[in-house]
Amino acid sequence: MIKEHGLPEATRVFFYLEKQTLNRNVCSDKMESLDRDSFITDREKPRTDVSEMSEQIKAPLVKIQPWSETDLPLLQLLNAPEMTEHLGGPETEEQIVARHRRYVDTSGKETGCMFSVILLPEAISVGSVGYWDRIWQGETVYEIGWSILPAFQGKGIASVAVTEIITRCRAEQKHKSIHAFPSVNNPASNAICLKLSFTLVNECDFEYPPGSIMRCNDWRLELAPER
Repeated sequence: MIKEHGLPEATRVFFYLEKQTLNRNVCSDKMESLDRDSFITDREKPRTDVSEMSEQIKAPLVKIQPWSETDLPLLQLLNAPEMTEHLGGPETEEQIVARHRRYVDTSGKETGCMFSVILLPEAISVGSVGYWDRIWQGETVYEIGWSILPAFQGKGIASVAVTEIITRCRAEQKHKSIHAFPSVNNPASNAICLKLSFTLVNECDFEYPPGSIMRCNDWRLELAPER
């Protein structure tokens, strides 16, 4: 058995992905039996023009599933320095374990939920996405956050996962809007907000992690039922 502790981050990611592939052993005949309704993809939406068709063809096949006990290794990978440079830096192992427990405990509650992001058909966990209640400027809103491992960024995975969260929030019909607060220095996350039709309200000072002030963009998406 190879001990991964102390290995370079890239090597740890390799071992992590190898473990997932071996443990899940998802083959093509098994994938065909999965419920297609659990897939998050734009490929089956009505096609209206060439540009939209092109976007649909490129959409990755992704699903999200509630955070579980087995997702701690994923959270440890998401805690790498390059993943947390806009969030105040990596947390300690103790903090990560506590965060993992909070993620697990939110499953099934009405105040929000955290999910792991699964890339299909390989069934590889590639990131996290979630939403929760927040009091913002005197109003109770949804806040959304996401994180995708570097090797899988730039492929449209985050956009698909965030779209699924938006759909869930709309279905709940609990709050009027959903907000995202990416750092002003995080162009990738800000681009996702723009792509998904969020409106940039303004810049704001946001305390995250506790005790640290981060300059963020306040993006807002109205959740009126689609007609």
